[in-house]
Amino acid sequence: MEMMTDSTNRHIMVLGVGNLLFTDEGVGIHVVQALGDEYTFSTNVSIEDGGVLGIYLLGMISQADDLIVVDAIRNGGSPGTLYRLEGDAIPRRILAKNSLHQVDLLEALTLCQALDKVPETVIIGVEPQDIETLALELTSPVQARLGDLMDMTLRELDRLGARYSSKRGTPCA
Repeated sequence: MEMMTDSTNRHIMVLGVGNLLFTDEGVGIHVVQALGDEYTFSTNVSIEDGGVLGIYLLGMISQADDLIVVDAIRNGGSPGTLYRLEGDAIPRRILAKNSLHQVDLLEALTLCQALDKVPETVIIGVEPQDIETLALELTSPVQARLGDLMDMTLRELDRLGARYSSKRGTPCA
């Protein structure tokens, strides 16, 4: 497989978080798996399944210069509503989610400050319909937005100057 060269020296990490066992809670993992299946990325881009590691993500995310997190975000909207959060909006929305892995993610980002290595962070997400039912399948409103979440993630990579190509042979950026 041909490896693309870096278009920047910055390490860009796409991090899917969530729990695949609880319906829409696993949407971030579904997105990063699909991105890894469908695209090849330049060497400065890593696609990571963060699962529910929470605070244990510190070592991983402290290596990134730019961090794109993909997750379910409870924000009181209709199921399937898409969100893009950055800057000051991140702590408020994460704390409103009441999800243990999200609070731990916020703590990991805060601890990065102590290491003087806080990645520029954007969170991309979708309003879940159900994060409590034990099931591997996404609900239909969230499943219908998987492609949109992938597109939003690719747009963030474009904004950061990352290079990637479709495994189907079509160059993308």
